[in-house]
Amino acid sequence: MDSILDALQEGRLLELPDNDKERSLQLLAHLIEAIPSLPAGTDVAGLILAREKTANTSVGMGWACPHARIPSEGDLTCAIGWSPMGIDYGAPGEPPVRIVVMYLVPDNQKNHYLKEVSTLVKALRSDSGFQHLESATDLNMVRHRLLDLVGAAKEIAGPDARARMIQLETLVSAPTARGVGLAGMLIEPLSIIAGPAIKPVVLTQNRELHALLLGAHPGLAEALGQQGSQESGPWRILKRAATPFQGDLVLYDCLAVRPA
Repeated sequence: MDSILDALQEGRLLELPDNDKERSLQLLAHLIEAIPSLPAGTDVAGLILAREKTANTSVGMGWACPHARIPSEGDLTCAIGWSPMGIDYGAPGEPPVRIVVMYLVPDNQKNHYLKEVSTLVKALRSDSGFQHLESATDLNMVRHRLLDLVGAAKEIAGPDARARMIQLETLVSAPTARGVGLAGMLIEPLSIIAGPAIKPVVLTQNRELHALLLGAHPGLAEALGQQGSQESGPWRILKRAATPFQGDLVLYDCLAVRPA
């Protein structure tokens, strides 16, 4: 399950904002789209949502594994979302989904993808403690549980995988005040207040990001509302949630992502 280790190491584990399935899938897909090695113009969100309309990707036990295939070569990639309250995934008889592992599958990785998902399901079935994560209260706890899950899979027991797990355990044990950047990506929390008669108000602790977005084009808020993401310089702005207020004001809860 190297792809899950990669996602943890590179900061692609996020808390999903609510129990809305489509918005959660869009958020994870936009995070994958921000990976610099991805072919330009790859519409991961569109591919994921189109596939989900034809087949529900819940694997049961409170987990789901949506995926998109692309006609290129590269590494198997995933992003992981944790929903504290659980997502109604539309799978009759199954519990709410708390963990979404989204895969991007190049043509040369089909067999690798099938093996990884099969291994994941076997590991979940072997220990019910890995399944629903109802007791998890924050992302650090989720990371540790995911590391335990990966460690339970026999084929990653080699020294390289063990070394990576030890490194990750050290990283997630350290307190983080704001931006997260484990290896390949920097992720900053961000809030934007927008309305028809005001200039957007940008709330972030990152000075570079604040200066950039203050000068951003006026369509930023509109793009977030309609598409859920927007490119701004080296940053990709991802909408997590939108809260309406009086006066047609909207508070956008966002993440800003760029290569570290």
